[in-house]
Amino acid sequence: MNLPEQSQLGQPTAYVDHYDRSLLFPFPRAPKREELGLKSLPFLGADLWTAFELSWLTPRGKPQVAIAHITVPCESTCIVESKSFKLYLNSFSNTRFAGPDEVRERIRADISEAVWRGAPAVSSVGVRLLMPELFDQEPVHELTGLSLDRLDIECTHYSPAPHLLSAALDEQPVSEVLTSNLLKSNCLVTGQPDWGSVQISYSGPQIDQGGLLQYIVSYRNHNEFHEPCVERMFVDIWQRCKPTQLAVYARYTRRGGLDINPFRTSYPQALPGNARMARQ
Repeated sequence: MNLPEQSQLGQPTAYVDHYDRSLLFPFPRAPKREELGLKSLPFLGADLWTAFELSWLTPRGKPQVAIAHITVPCESTCIVESKSFKLYLNSFSNTRFAGPDEVRERIRADISEAVWRGAPAVSSVGVRLLMPELFDQEPVHELTGLSLDRLDIECTHYSPAPHLLSAALDEQPVSEVLTSNLLKSNCLVTGQPDWGSVQISYSGPQIDQGGLLQYIVSYRNHNEFHEPCVERMFVDIWQRCKPTQLAVYARYTRRGGLDINPFRTSYPQALPGNARMARQ
């Protein structure tokens, strides 16, 4: 079993510029989910990746560039460590491909194999390449919803504190979409900061907004990768606030030309559009 500390994170790295799928470093989702007490998944969803540093050569050696949108189902057995993903994409830079379709299919096949390693693939990874003539169509949108950041609160917890969460369980249920730009956690291996924004959509007992913002802020010194951070948020809100429906969506700023945006929902719905925010 691959462990995060065995990856290239925080290690001196030689950059490979010819295609090499072996650079991908998957590690299993199960240990963090076991830590949360999950015997089965209470959510659906996916991890939405955007790769801004993708380039390859045509058969005649001319460089091409593109932006890649990659969708990894949350049911997959593994996630791919982000630095290994960057190194893998960099390995395309001096490799000749027939065209964008071949590049897209190569990425789809390689990432699908990595995230389902050790288990039969239930669903494929989605890959969409955006060529330069469409770059101007890439939208920049902030997360919709009522901003929790307007609240003037005292914050004293900087590691996840689910006891801060509460809801009006004896009052009429509501439906709300709440957002915050104050999410920060740290890389599990290197301790480098991961800056993000989060959107929480729910129906059910009204969640105390001040406590929810304090809870989001409590991730500030927490060392964990993006995907389990969002799953931890989902589970804590689900268990503490008892919503009938819940979706948690976080968008993290890019590092190494990649951003990772996990989405978890308690009920089937379309994935959010992978539109970057101003900080991304």
